[in-house]
Amino acid sequence: MKSLKRGSRLITLMLLLFLVGMGILIAKIQSEAAFYISNSGSRNLGFVYDCNGDILFDDNAEDGDYPAGYFKDVGNLIGDASGQMTNTLVANNMEYLSNYSFTSGITAKGGKAAIYSTLNHSANEAVYSSFGSKNGCAIAYNYKTGEILVCVSRPSVDPITGYADLEDGSLLCKPFYKTVPGSTQKISTLTAGIETMGIDKLMSKSFTCDGTYVNKTGKDIHCHNQYGHGTQNIAEAFANSCNPFFAQLVEDYDWSLDDIINVYTQMGYAVNGAENRYYSIDGITCARASTDLENKNEFNTQWSCIGQGTSMVSPCQLMMWQSAVANKTGKATMPYLIDHVTNVNGRTVKSAETAYSEKLFSADTAAEVKKIMLENGENYTGKIPGYTLGIKSGTAQVKNGDEENSLLTGFVDDDDFPIAFAILIENKNDYDVTTEAVANEILSSLS
Repeated sequence: MKSLKRGSRLITLMLLLFLVGMGILIAKIQSEAAFYISNSGSRNLGFVYDCNGDILFDDNAEDGDYPAGYFKDVGNLIGDASGQMTNTLVANNMEYLSNYSFTSGITAKGGKAAIYSTLNHSANEAVYSSFGSKNGCAIAYNYKTGEILVCVSRPSVDPITGYADLEDGSLLCKPFYKTVPGSTQKISTLTAGIETMGIDKLMSKSFTCDGTYVNKTGKDIHCHNQYGHGTQNIAEAFANSCNPFFAQLVEDYDWSLDDIINVYTQMGYAVNGAENRYYSIDGITCARASTDLENKNEFNTQWSCIGQGTSMVSPCQLMMWQSAVANKTGKATMPYLIDHVTNVNGRTVKSAETAYSEKLFSADTAAEVKKIMLENGENYTGKIPGYTLGIKSGTAQVKNGDEENSLLTGFVDDDDFPIAFAILIENKNDYDVTTEAVANEILSSLS
């Protein structure tokens, strides 16, 4: 009798385990089937739309279905389903586009699976065109909500016309990849100075620029102004983008290297070989900034704090720092590209929510950096008219000094038009387009 009871309990347990296992298997098949179907030869994918309903991705599009170059401004950001590009919105969210359900199978027609993005296609096209023949990138978002409104990268690819004879870099959306920041790095160094010294002590510092400063290890730090800027405080040096001032500031006895490293690390830099992590923006990886700071009296460390040396920053992260300043919180508004997603039946299955980073620096520091950036923005009223701007430009030497890139990052100080942006123009020596002209196009096309 006892053995029969034990056998009965064992059979009951086995049946329960079997039923639980079947339940898990069915749930797994139901949840993952869309992914496998969307990556199969029999897939039927939905559309990606912009914020106004323009189509940004159509898996069945053929040459002639859309105006020539219609997808080129978003080609290396939205991507396609071919597998040629991996760090794109479609490649990392293809399961959302699958017109398939576990109960009814593949829906050949009438499926409503779709990604509704935050992008403004008409603004994107205008900004892409504003680069003329120049390569580079631009990104802009609402610094209160996190919605990415513009994100272009040149050269690009039109998925409809294919991948033959592409220019190098066409498959990379550059706002998410690191570049030499040039003097836009001085925003980080200014922030670190205020955060650790306080604004009163920092403003009390004055240094003289005669065009070249010989640092404490005997190396020359050159200014872009060969005649120098004379004696300045931090706000004047920031506006003048004065390299000798910032080199002397890094050397200052009131400032330790640990002070700089701690703030840089808190802002998201991988310093001195620390783990180089990534941000994820709806599946797209965005590289975090990195630099080496080893001896505050030595050329390479000073040069890194000025924006050359080993400092590398993505335009997207430059833009995110602007939100922490513009909002006066010291926390970055996290960017996103997907507003919402609908499944094959038209039901919303994912919606965006505004999120923030951990504290990058104090709210008091953010307020002081904002004040200095707004003062500098007054220098741009003739170049970018009609907006109250906090801004910083930069010039970055690349390719062993053979070329120079031009950068511009900033924000509009307007609660009704809260736009932050970052712009990179490669090989600026041909002055057929400027970062200010691209910024003008960003703001005018969005407003």
